[in-house]
Amino acid sequence: MPARYNPYRRHSPQPQKPIPAQLTLLIDQDPKEFDAILEEHHYLGSRCQAGDYMRLRVFSEGDLVALLAFGPCSYALKDRDRHIGWNNRMRAERQKLIVQNRRFLLLPDKGERPNLASQILGAVARKLPELWEKRFGYQPLALETFTDIEAFHGTCYKAAGWEALGKTKGFSRHRSDTVDAEGKPKKLWFKPLRPNAVDLLRAQELPAECLPGARSSGHGVMPLKPEQMLSLYECLRRFPDPRRHNTTFKQAAILSIVVMAQMCGRTTISDVVRFGQSLTQAQRRELGLPRKEKGENFRKVPAYNAYRNLLGQIGPEKLAAHLSGWLQSQNGTLPGTVALDGKMFKDISGVITLAEAETGLPTGMAPMRHKKKGGDGELTCGRHALKHAGDLSGRTVTGDALHADKTTGRQILEQGGEYMLQVKNNQPTLHKYVKRITKDAPLFSGGKNVGMADT
Repeated sequence: MPARYNPYRRHSPQPQKPIPAQLTLLIDQDPKEFDAILEEHHYLGSRCQAGDYMRLRVFSEGDLVALLAFGPCSYALKDRDRHIGWNNRMRAERQKLIVQNRRFLLLPDKGERPNLASQILGAVARKLPELWEKRFGYQPLALETFTDIEAFHGTCYKAAGWEALGKTKGFSRHRSDTVDAEGKPKKLWFKPLRPNAVDLLRAQELPAECLPGARSSGHGVMPLKPEQMLSLYECLRRFPDPRRHNTTFKQAAILSIVVMAQMCGRTTISDVVRFGQSLTQAQRRELGLPRKEKGENFRKVPAYNAYRNLLGQIGPEKLAAHLSGWLQSQNGTLPGTVALDGKMFKDISGVITLAEAETGLPTGMAPMRHKKKGGDGELTCGRHALKHAGDLSGRTVTGDALHADKTTGRQILEQGGEYMLQVKNNQPTLHKYVKRITKDAPLFSGGKNVGMADT
């Protein structure tokens, strides 16, 4: 929450002064003076510099009205990571795309300029991506901050469109390896910097202006907890190995790497190879990967051909059923919204996944050979994945235009669920019908529901 102090005021205060129409944000050029003011007048002081760090001065009609400091986001926040849908590895690689408002010092006296704090926060949300890109070479996608729940309500953040995601547990990091238990929980606030920011933060591909900020080291960071990784390995160890020769690498190890790589958005064998190469020696040992030389501690990881050969021989139907059982045991009941999505490993093999919309983690799988129509294509295999999901009561299934099909829609309804399926020009008659009946209609209305089963 902003503190208040202004030694730069040019004239005496004028109570209830109208909020100026324009605010100017400038990157600070005198960090020593900036930090000295924070140290003296902000209740948290100025010691918060780390990583990509920016000091901003905000001016209104020539008057300095606020100081703000921005830096890296917190490494792990349960409520934030759940809101975005980050697993551990994705968070490690993309954490720089969230910037934390570390300090906010409001200079005018309380009541002198009503709503100025929220107006400044709004201006920052509009301008910061451009300033950040000029300074650090990439655009962030969201902001976060904390307020002390014992002292502040966070009204200015709420008025500026920030969302309260929850409360912290009251711990703070001290140095790099210890955590202090302060016992003072704080409210976590989150602000997307563009309408689809949350979707982009967990998307497989990022806009070009964000890519340089998504290259943090994810070396050794897994999408699963250690006990989950071992559980996955044990599950896959019980799956029959179709290979007769060249079994240097255990099948369970290779498939575990493939599954975890896919959870991190990897969709090609080359990406899976790179994921395997990033495993630490301890993780390689847990997966039973072989030593390079007898007696050495260094362990090898599979190369491209090892993945290609195994995926080409394996029985996808049986593997999908095997994995679906493990996924359901780990995730429990299905969430409120699930999504159908198909991925191919080039032209070798593919899988249709029924995934949590909130987190992107799969809850069921079915094999597929291609993305076209047919008995082993994505559309038909998607229905198999839905069938294995069982009761869909109270849940909404989403899917892209490929799944906008009467049979799929009817199956979802028969299993007790609802659906939201995209319609494009691949079904011209349906597309024209939907455009016609929704023309000039408000976004939300009490009119007739439109569904595939009605058309």
